[in-house]
Amino acid sequence: METTMHAGTTVRTADAREHRVPAAARVSMALTGALLAGVLTSFGQAVPGLSSVANSAGPWFVVATALCLLAGVRAGRVALPLAMLFGIVLLELMHVGYWATTNLRGYPDVLSITNFWVLMGIPTGVLAGAVAVAVRTRDVRWRGPALGATAAVLVGEGVRALLQVAATTGSTTWVVEIVVGVAVLVVAVLAARTPTGRIVALATGVLGTVGVLGIYLLLGG
Repeated sequence: METTMHAGTTVRTADAREHRVPAAARVSMALTGALLAGVLTSFGQAVPGLSSVANSAGPWFVVATALCLLAGVRAGRVALPLAMLFGIVLLELMHVGYWATTNLRGYPDVLSITNFWVLMGIPTGVLAGAVAVAVRTRDVRWRGPALGATAAVLVGEGVRALLQVAATTGSTTWVVEIVVGVAVLVVAVLAARTPTGRIVALATGVLGTVGVLGIYLLLGG
């Protein structure tokens, strides 16, 4: 009986290894997901209840980070820069998906390297890759700042929208985005295991929010 149980365990372990998703497949799914996100964004802008969400950058950042996690990014001298580069690729693929779909729907759209959002895809993609690595790392000290940075993107954009575009888009979407961002920051602070970690997480969220808001106001995105 004992031998049978051990043998069964061995078989199950082997089966689990065989069913692991290969790295190439994970990367392919992430790249496909990025294109699909761009496609859905174009269609989402035509839906009254989703138009403001589809026109916001915060959700794209979250999606890019999630896709980096799906791809299995990790820390390391080479792996971390690759994760950051991958984040850029994902965001630019979202732009490609959005551009292609919008044109196919009959709404002329130009994909230019001088476009504000295309340019912002570079630093934002770097941040998305870094956040994904920090969330996955075994060193929990990095998770607080990573979540704090995510909160900063959401709150910063939400505040900017309330200041500049809420008159034409309404304020509901942006208030929700701010609330979600604050919730993420609270999680970041509570998840930190030390007082120093809580301070770092909070500082990342607050200072990052100021930075994101400043970039929006300065560059006029």
